[in-house]
Amino acid sequence: MAAEPIVLFDNGHHKCLMFDSLVTGEGVQSNQFLVVDGKHEALIDPGGDLTYTPLSVAASRYMNIRDMDYVFASHQDPDIIGAIDRWIVHTRAKIVTSRLWSRFLPHLVSSYVTNQLSGSVYDRIVSIPDAGARVPFGDSYLSCLPAHFMHSVGNLQFYDPVSKILFSGDLGASMGGPDDHLPVQDFDRHIPSMIGFHKRYIASRKVCKLWANMVRNLDVDMIVPQHGKRFEGPAMVDRFLSWVSDVPCGIDLMSEDNYMPPTDFI
Repeated sequence: MAAEPIVLFDNGHHKCLMFDSLVTGEGVQSNQFLVVDGKHEALIDPGGDLTYTPLSVAASRYMNIRDMDYVFASHQDPDIIGAIDRWIVHTRAKIVTSRLWSRFLPHLVSSYVTNQLSGSVYDRIVSIPDAGARVPFGDSYLSCLPAHFMHSVGNLQFYDPVSKILFSGDLGASMGGPDDHLPVQDFDRHIPSMIGFHKRYIASRKVCKLWANMVRNLDVDMIVPQHGKRFEGPAMVDRFLSWVSDVPCGIDLMSEDNYMPPTDFI
């Protein structure tokens, strides 16, 4: 049976749905997102082979997969865009990603490049510059925000001005917390689920502070990461922005001890 999505927003014309718990086995659990505006549809960070089939089955209840407008990819990781070859072959969607990674994506779609006669795979890729861009979508647009080094060097996040949802990719991600599909209720109790991931995968406190200053200039009602729980409401959004602006992470934590020749054998 197809998985039931979590409805993040629905005003009758525009809706945002979140699919989670689609990964079985050893894969890292992640969230996938469908944004619908009238007859226009876009997937955000749809994942790799572990999620392609269950996501396409579940999402097909809400859209015509073949006629989808876009697949948005925040960065190049397999759990973000590993199944790009299938989305290229089975849909007409444009693939929206950072210009830094767009030239690498054809490596993942060699069968399309070889077997399709109707143009180059490059014609299906929308390359977003470092400064970001607004991508027309239905009666509105989706904004590709610069989020460099959080955690990828060519990282994007996606803001929907209709729902006021910021799809934050790996920023705000949590691991190991209660899997109850609810938004964060107690921020302080949620910190242990986030702190290890941010220390390891986010480049530095400097970029987090710059990012938070940018987001404070947007009208954001919800921040939804690619892993774990979401932050709902202005108070919780502000709490997260304050926290992430002041967390030492990445290179802030590095010292000479982290760069020593190894002496142990595997």
